[in-house]
Amino acid sequence: MDILVVDHAQVRKLMTMEECIDVMKNALKSLTVGKAGMPLRSVMPLSGNTGFLGMMPAYMEDLNIMGLKVISVFPANHESGYDSHQGAVMIFETVHGKPLAMVDAGSITAIRTAAVSAVATDLLAREDAGDLAILGSGTQAVSHLEALLVVRKIRQVRVWSLPMDHARQFARTQSKRKGINIEPFETVHEAVQGADIICTLTPSPEPILLGSSIMSGAHINAIGACTSVARELDTDAVVKSRLFVDRRESTISEAGDFMIPKKEGAIDDAHILGEIGELLTGRVEGRKTEHEITLFKSLGLAVEDLAAAYYIFQKAKEKKAGMLTPLGGMRDDNA
Repeated sequence: MDILVVDHAQVRKLMTMEECIDVMKNALKSLTVGKAGMPLRSVMPLSGNTGFLGMMPAYMEDLNIMGLKVISVFPANHESGYDSHQGAVMIFETVHGKPLAMVDAGSITAIRTAAVSAVATDLLAREDAGDLAILGSGTQAVSHLEALLVVRKIRQVRVWSLPMDHARQFARTQSKRKGINIEPFETVHEAVQGADIICTLTPSPEPILLGSSIMSGAHINAIGACTSVARELDTDAVVKSRLFVDRRESTISEAGDFMIPKKEGAIDDAHILGEIGELLTGRVEGRKTEHEITLFKSLGLAVEDLAAAYYIFQKAKEKKAGMLTPLGGMRDDNA
């Protein structure tokens, strides 16, 4: 029995950002209406906190598939030439449990994370929002710029990153690629002044975005912190925002941006107003006024990875892309 292997370069050719945004909408709706499910992810940290291995299973009933993303996360790879996220998404069908495909997980993570932020931004940011602040200058900064240009008319981009040279390089490179003015700033406070869309995309374990720096009416996508002990936003920023998440259970159990203010007694579970899937299905209300601050806390979900990988698998079959390789799976009656 053969499985289809799809590498990093092919993923980018087989799924555009616009296509991924639509795939993410459908996946999050499926999760909300009970047509998809997943347990909490399992994380195995390495000694010395150099990195960790994440294992994220899920199933999608409407697609008759199940799968697993296995991915290593090594934040220091920004200096090594390797991607910080490396691994694979495996897809199985749910009739006989046959493996169908193995798709590069790093490229899927880069695209689908930004696509979900674009979905959240389209639902929660003001219609006229177009002043974007990007905190961070790595893979997700590039992907988020691409994604947000799909859902809003971005007039100006501000970027902050450490070291400052990275911010300057991002500004030079992406200004040319996207044909938009991108200006680097030396402090987060300067970068977010006047910004009505803010994306935090850093590996920082301590808050970089303070509530006192956020202007009225802004929308924030908080992406970088993905463990219970790390956060990019201070308590004031979370308290003053109307908070929406990709999944309640994951946020309550895994998100330091939420868990730390909760431990301090500043908020409780009711501070989570809804999931993005609930916004998409009309079960909860999003932005109510032009002046309120909205916050989307993203952890990344296995159903997002599985949905993206399945879309890529189908496109690869259609275009005869990828590489078929034998794996087994048939019963050996002579064994």
